[in-house]
Amino acid sequence: MTIHDQFAEDLALYALGSLPEGDERRALETHLETCGVCRRELEQLRGDMGLLSLSTAGPRPPARSRLRLMDAIAREPRQSAAQRHWWRLVPWAVAAALAILAGVLWTKNAGLERQMASIQNSFSEQQQELARAREVVATLTAPESQQVTLVAAKTPLLPHGKAFYLRSTGSLIFLASNLPPLPAEKIYELWLIPTSGNPVAAGLFRPDAHGGAAVLNPPLSPGLDAKTFAVTLEPATGSHDAPRGQAVIVGAGE
Repeated sequence: MTIHDQFAEDLALYALGSLPEGDERRALETHLETCGVCRRELEQLRGDMGLLSLSTAGPRPPARSRLRLMDAIAREPRQSAAQRHWWRLVPWAVAAALAILAGVLWTKNAGLERQMASIQNSFSEQQQELARAREVVATLTAPESQQVTLVAAKTPLLPHGKAFYLRSTGSLIFLASNLPPLPAEKIYELWLIPTSGNPVAAGLFRPDAHGGAAVLNPPLSPGLDAKTFAVTLEPATGSHDAPRGQAVIVGAGE
C-alpha cells in the first residue's frame, strides 16, 4: 500500500467536510501540505461533489444514507496522477529496452564476424601449407622427376646428397647427410649446373649437428635443363652469381 492509498478514505470524507477533528484529520492536513498528488485528488473529489449536489433535487436524504454513499465513494478505486504518469512512460521504457537489445545483438554480431575472420585466415594458412606439402610430394614422386646423387669430392667425411628436380615446374628437393661442420663465416650453397650456360644458385643452407641438411623448392625458373648439381663452400652471404668456393659434393643425372 502506498502513502496515497493510506489517505484515500479520509480524503473522500475530508472533501465532504465529514472527517471529524482528531489525529486522522490532522495527519491528512499535514500530508496535503507536502503532497501535490493528494491535493489534486482532493480538488477532483470536491468537484465531483459539487456536480453531484447540482444534479440532485427533492427532499434531503437521511444522514445514514449520506454516510453510506461517502463510504462507497471512498472505496471506489481511482487512478492516481502518479499511476497515469507511469503509463505515459511505458512507450519510452519499451523503446529503451529495444535499444539495449539492439546494442547487445550488435556486439554479439561483431564478435561472430571477428571469429569468422580468424577462422578464414586459419583456413587460408592451412590451405597454403597443404599446397606446399603437395608440391613437395609431387616433386619426390613424379615419374619425370630428375634424381641426382651427389658424392664426396675432396673431403674424408664422405658427405652425401640427393636432389629431386622437376624440370616442368622448376621444383627442387635437395637432401644432404654427413656434411662437415661449417668453418667460421662460411655457408654451403647449392648450384644447378645447366646443360648450357652459367651455374644457377639454388639456395644457401647450414647442416645440423649430424651433418644433415635440406633445401626445399628454391626459386628456380621452370623449364631449366639440369646437367648436374653441386654444393660449394662459400662466404657467409653466398656467391649467388657463380661458385667461388671449394666444391664439397657434385653429381650427375641418374
